[in-house]
Amino acid sequence: MFPNFETFTIQTSGAKIHGVKKGDGPPLLLLHGYPQTHVIWHKIAPALAEHFTLIATDLRGYGDSSKPEGGTDHVNYSKREMAIDQVEVMKYLGYDRFYVAGHDRGGRVAHRMALDHPEKVLRLAILDIAPTHWMYTTADMEFARAYYHWFFLIQPFDIPERMISADPEFWLQTKLSMYRRDQPAITPEAFAEYLRCFRNPDAIHASCEDYRASAAIDLTHDETDFDQKVAIPLLILWGEKGFVGRKYDVLQTWRERATNVHGFGLPCGHYLSEEAPEGTMNALLQFFSA
Repeated sequence: MFPNFETFTIQTSGAKIHGVKKGDGPPLLLLHGYPQTHVIWHKIAPALAEHFTLIATDLRGYGDSSKPEGGTDHVNYSKREMAIDQVEVMKYLGYDRFYVAGHDRGGRVAHRMALDHPEKVLRLAILDIAPTHWMYTTADMEFARAYYHWFFLIQPFDIPERMISADPEFWLQTKLSMYRRDQPAITPEAFAEYLRCFRNPDAIHASCEDYRASAAIDLTHDETDFDQKVAIPLLILWGEKGFVGRKYDVLQTWRERATNVHGFGLPCGHYLSEEAPEGTMNALLQFFSA
């Protein structure tokens, strides 16, 4: 799925991070969302690698990256700690400054990275999310119905873990079809890879810890530096047929958290790089080549 890409596993201060790498242009780091892995980029990664040194990783707790225990207040799955992993991976690979694109959970990690490490991130693209703090503090019945998993996955251990582990394939099928509008978008090969990784009970637990952190320590971090805005150029993309695009004025929510924001919707649901690969690739290529 990633022809001629180099595979790596790098030990950071908090986890072992698995990923793939190809190209010799400016460095571009791609971060995936839930319940997926770096494989979400497989339709656009080869073309992007013609222009960039492309690095696509599995976030800690996902894919073939390690899955540390959550720690007090789920600190080890705070977006702060997950961002540190990625900064250290890029440093190990020889890049002190780089571009970043993040989808879903990866977008939340990338947002925190831009706040905590502004000297590292040159430009940032965030795909199909509104800021975490905004989504939680404006939650209503419509949000709860569409994003019920946000409230299910944060329940105490091991309620969601036990229920998902009973049939992880059914859970993945449910999650990956919820926002999808283009049925063939997620290929059988990609789904098989997501399922291989998600059949690991440690991955199920770690992903719950990711969400528990977002409803706990991540909100604390957001509130502590709420007046700090992302100053680098920020591209926001969203699926016009997905919940985020229908529910929010996406650009306005991000203009409250950043000073240099532009973006647009694509004619798809939540999984932009798999549902609308050409539009996603072109948008990222134009933005990161500017």
